[in-house]
Amino acid sequence: MPATILVVEDEQKLRELLRLQLEREGYSVLTTGSGAEALEIVMHGAPELVILDLRLPDIPGEEVARRIREQADTAIVVLTASTSEQARIAGLEAGADDYVTKPFSPRELMLRVQAILRRSSALGRQESVASFGAGELVLDESRREAKVRGSVVDLTPTEWDLLASLANAPGRAYSRRELVNRVRGYEYEGYERSIDSHVKNLRHKVEAEPRHPRIVLTVLGYGYKLGIDRDGE
Repeated sequence: MPATILVVEDEQKLRELLRLQLEREGYSVLTTGSGAEALEIVMHGAPELVILDLRLPDIPGEEVARRIREQADTAIVVLTASTSEQARIAGLEAGADDYVTKPFSPRELMLRVQAILRRSSALGRQESVASFGAGELVLDESRREAKVRGSVVDLTPTEWDLLASLANAPGRAYSRRELVNRVRGYEYEGYERSIDSHVKNLRHKVEAEPRHPRIVLTVLGYGYKLGIDRDGE
């Protein structure tokens, strides 16, 4: 079955353009111009991905993203008219996986959507379970599920991809650029520093003391690495 994508955009012409582009790519598409209606749609049948405008007439897009993230692990791509780094980071900290700045090329957006869905599909087909730090962290790639100290943690698709990438080689330092390539599936100029926002969110979910991390460590001036070893190696 084709992936279902929800487009949340109050500008009707753009909403229809995105619907046509996505349907042309073979996706099943739902559309709305309302943040409240978007939350209802997600609650009653979560789509695989949401394209979300941050400027909505009823509920701020950042709030919609937060509430979607509370309900489901649906991937979120935000649309923003602001070019400031602060605005982009605000969207990421609200739970978005990626962002596109208006005006944008519809083809660029399609490529980002494809990259996110392709990663989710590929990782979902893997069937290995790996344990790290004497069981402190357990990753089940077939379920895209992470357990920390025995409890399942609710990760966004990007947070999962980031953690799984670091866990691929514990102790190895990954640059921000390399993590962007692994997590996004393509190079994207200007995104490197924004990966820090995802790390910040991830640490709040997996670290006992986020200010003193031991699982996701910073490599100063470079990037990040997994700070605990894989069990049995």
